[in-house]
Amino acid sequence: MSVWVTSLNSGSNGNCYYVGNSNEAILVDAGLSCRETEKRMKRLDLDIRKVKAIFISHEHGDHIKGVENISNKHRIPVYITPQTLSHSRLRLNPVLTVSFKKEEPVDVGALTVMAFPKYHDAADAHSFIVRHNDVTIGVFTDLGRVCDQLTHHFKQCHAAFLEANYDVAMLQNGRYPHHLKQRISRGYGHLSNNEAFELFDKSEVPQLSHLFLSHLSADNNHPDVALELFRSKKSHTKVMIASRHQEMELIHISNGMAKNTTLKEQIPQQLSLFGI
Repeated sequence: MSVWVTSLNSGSNGNCYYVGNSNEAILVDAGLSCRETEKRMKRLDLDIRKVKAIFISHEHGDHIKGVENISNKHRIPVYITPQTLSHSRLRLNPVLTVSFKKEEPVDVGALTVMAFPKYHDAADAHSFIVRHNDVTIGVFTDLGRVCDQLTHHFKQCHAAFLEANYDVAMLQNGRYPHHLKQRISRGYGHLSNNEAFELFDKSEVPQLSHLFLSHLSADNNHPDVALELFRSKKSHTKVMIASRHQEMELIHISNGMAKNTTLKEQIPQQLSLFGI
């Protein structure tokens, strides 16, 4: 069976990641407005009616901006921990609010989502892995550091969104005040290009077909800088940038093999789902 993945946006201006099969899908975070989320999904020929759950990683605004309106308008359940909900000040419909716990799998149709804790300056921050039969997708952003759990789950992935937030020299020499530089780089902020690359370089994941570098800083990183580092490793893995400006193309993952495609090309029998 196949999985389709994309980033609708990735960065401090909004984060939203899509993982789905031919019948259902989930969003990890909803940091774009409802209108912008709908617009970007439509451009990718993705039907928001297929989205059966939204999983919230933590309470920062770039991850939750659109969740209330998206959930209410489309009647989509929001999976969120009690601590994150309390700190978020979100006003979610109780009927559409579901709690999740770390390392307890949640079935959403044929998709299985599991959360695990991460180091980040939030109340109860989690990363996610999403499984569909023999395909595993990871969503690993807003990471203060690489931990054993992250390494373990990264090694299981056929494709992964991995934070590469900043270039060390650009951050050190940049315009940010000292306290903000410390917040970013001291273990509970974000992952540098070098830290993300070290995870990639040392893990040796033979089935990892695609790696999507995510949550790049607008001020302290550049796509070319990150790509140059990651592409220095001789690997079959295709490394791409999850943009902070627009949606990424839809990527089809099938048991470690991937290609850029649209749902129209892959499952013409499902075109009725899109009103075509």
